[in-house]
Amino acid sequence: MSNPNDSGNNESNIAPGSRSNSTALESARSDMVERQLRSRDIRSLRVLEAMGSVPRHLFVPPEHAGEAYTDSPLPIGEGQTISQPYMVAAMADALLLEGNEKVLEIGAGSGYQAAVLSLLAREVIAVESQPALADVAHERLTRLGYGNIRVETGDGSQGWSANAPYDAIVVTAGAPYVPPPLLEQLAEGGRLVIPVGPAKQQELLRIVKREGRVTRESLFACRFVPLLGRFAWPSPSSAQEPSRG
Repeated sequence: MSNPNDSGNNESNIAPGSRSNSTALESARSDMVERQLRSRDIRSLRVLEAMGSVPRHLFVPPEHAGEAYTDSPLPIGEGQTISQPYMVAAMADALLLEGNEKVLEIGAGSGYQAAVLSLLAREVIAVESQPALADVAHERLTRLGYGNIRVETGDGSQGWSANAPYDAIVVTAGAPYVPPPLLEQLAEGGRLVIPVGPAKQQELLRIVKREGRVTRESLFACRFVPLLGRFAWPSPSSAQEPSRG
């Protein structure tokens, strides 16, 4: 996905196999936080600290490790991407997490966003529709010690009712409309952050549920890979059709 506020970067020439690689990657991560996040509109110190803590280069294929801290999405296989750092931070910031929440993530992908969220919330349940990606994410998160994350395989447009309700839900793929099950599984006072709209460009929405009613706030324009499922796009080709709501 992409964001109209992309910033420049100079980390793409890091050599993953060099002796100074570890130091270079740490420096690139710090630079990412300062140049791509703090200097823009990410103000939450907790989010900035989480983004500075999670090693993004370990969540991308080895051939892309040198590009891990650039301000762009990167391929992770199965036709999916890892979101650009700014988008991960912006979505985490929009959830307004205080540390004691149970969070549902739709679209686990590489596990990177779940890792960031795990440092901001009590528990994270990440649902991934692609079994191969879910298996890799589970193994990676376990190996890296993120013990408060559970990865499940399923149709994310239906949420994950077994552990509902959720204090916060984040969707990392573009939906043609807000899936009703996600609203149903949102707790009182809960926040849902989701990109909604046609395939070529969506609006990132923050939806808040209070007393059984919801309010919607448009945050900014964005572009994500399509969310597929029963309450989303039925197929990649259908994502070229206009939004249903």
